[in-house]
Amino acid sequence: MSDASAGVGQAPLKVAVYPGSFDPVTNGHLDIIRRAAKQFDRLIVAVLNNTSKKPLFSLDERMELLREVTADLPNVEVDGFRDLLVNYMTHKNAHVVVRGLRAVTDFENELQLASANHMLNPDVETFFMMTSPQYSFLSSSIVKEIAMFRGPVADLVPPSIEKALRAKYD
Repeated sequence: MSDASAGVGQAPLKVAVYPGSFDPVTNGHLDIIRRAAKQFDRLIVAVLNNTSKKPLFSLDERMELLREVTADLPNVEVDGFRDLLVNYMTHKNAHVVVRGLRAVTDFENELQLASANHMLNPDVETFFMMTSPQYSFLSSSIVKEIAMFRGPVADLVPPSIEKALRAKYD
């Protein structure tokens, strides 16, 4: 039986992938993860190992931090990848990409990515979720900049992420 199939006579599992760099994971990311986990049988939070960027946290650190903050969500799996997203999704038997939108400005870039993914694999659909209004300004870059200058990030990230940020910048 494959990852995305159920027992005889049952519908296949609805598997979605929420890709990102999550450097670090923010409360905005968690908002999308928690809400998407309610919509799908299985949600894979796929941490991108982007070799063109210099992340603050290693791939292993980002995956471990994500596992800590999603431990209460039994249908959420954390994994890493460094391939084309559509190739990764085929490997995982997933057909839905979850993407969070903070503002209208995110939409243009996300639409281009969704269109490219659909062109590469017409079976891949993108599920856009608006972030909750209190996180509409929030990004990992903003969190890192505030933390670097020892500003307060407690309202922006879970406690374990705040602790990890402090360890990196102290």
